[in-house]
Amino acid sequence: MTGAAQQWAHGGMSIGSVLDLLRPDFPDITISKIRFLEAEGLIRPERTPSGYRRFSVADCERLRFVLTAQRDQYLPLKVIKEQLEAIDSGAATLGVREARARARTARPDAGQDMADDGATTPRPPRRLAVQPGRITVDELEFDHEIRVTREDLLEQAGIDEKFLTDLIRANLITPGPAGFFDADAVTLATTAKAMAEFGLEARHLRAFKLAADREAALVAQIAAPIAKSRDAGARARAEETVRELAALSLTLHASLVKASVRNSLGG
Repeated sequence: MTGAAQQWAHGGMSIGSVLDLLRPDFPDITISKIRFLEAEGLIRPERTPSGYRRFSVADCERLRFVLTAQRDQYLPLKVIKEQLEAIDSGAATLGVREARARARTARPDAGQDMADDGATTPRPPRRLAVQPGRITVDELEFDHEIRVTREDLLEQAGIDEKFLTDLIRANLITPGPAGFFDADAVTLATTAKAMAEFGLEARHLRAFKLAADREAALVAQIAAPIAKSRDAGARARAEETVRELAALSLTLHASLVKASVRNSLGG
């Protein structure tokens, strides 16, 4: 059973999983685009009690229909919405098979298109929306359940007590009120240890922390109004916005560092 099938079997797919499912056929699709189509009433995914979207098979096929109509027929959303309303009312039909067949006509691996006279013409290569090295939204899922003890952190990161104390004093790692750490603390400690092998101590890493705090403040400034909304699921939407902006911020940051290092080395 595939990952998508497993999620459907357990109550539907997350918006990030839907993005991964559709991206091979629609490279320019984004979470913001999916949220926009929902706001316009073209798709209606269910929401969990905590406000997270859960997409069914029908939701994904409906989304494929909308994206295919936009891309291949250049139809405005108003017309696409009217077509969907006709399908919903029974005045028109669009089965799962037909939707998938339409989507397959645009697959990059098809390699060719069918002309009006039945002849095939080569299809130009498609531009990929995700460049190598880009941080994805799914990598920034918030996991509030994982709690790591101090002893486990030391063992998993392969560091000693003094090194961890230095990281805490430098405000690079902060334990929770009960003294537990999160999963990110393990990653951070492991990374700090690797950088220490190049002579960078915890105090040297403060510059990274300050830069991260500034970027986080900018992201929070944008997401805060969403979180304060009285709408149901506002917090979940705010977290989705934070993940998307943070992923873009990390990609931008990595690209800027790479460019600066290349320039400093005369490349």
